[in-house]
Amino acid sequence: MDVLVVTLILGFVLGVLFVIPRLRKPNHDKMLQSNVIAKAPKSYTKEEVSLHNKRTDCWIIIKEKVYDVTSYVEEHPGGDAILAHAGDDSTEGFFGPQHATRVFDMIEDFYVGDLVK
Repeated sequence: MDVLVVTLILGFVLGVLFVIPRLRKPNHDKMLQSNVIAKAPKSYTKEEVSLHNKRTDCWIIIKEKVYDVTSYVEEHPGGDAILAHAGDDSTEGFFGPQHATRVFDMIEDFYVGDLVK
């Protein structure tokens, strides 16, 4: 009789451990979906990008993509050259001979969205 009671209690405890996480899973999936939606690229007009034209708020456009490079302005090896096109199209300067190929990978860290055509 004792074995039966212990087995029932153990079965109940194990059942609870497996059922409760499954009950929470749909909410977890919804949170993941909302995070993916929140991180989806946004679209910006050229006018919106042009508002970000300062050292402390610097966005640039490269090939129809928008990048927030504010945190990189002070580290830019070319000094204030990055500010010459703050809030504007920097495609030509970005693909100039002064940049090493690593900048092409690095720029993706600053991507915030696409330019509205």
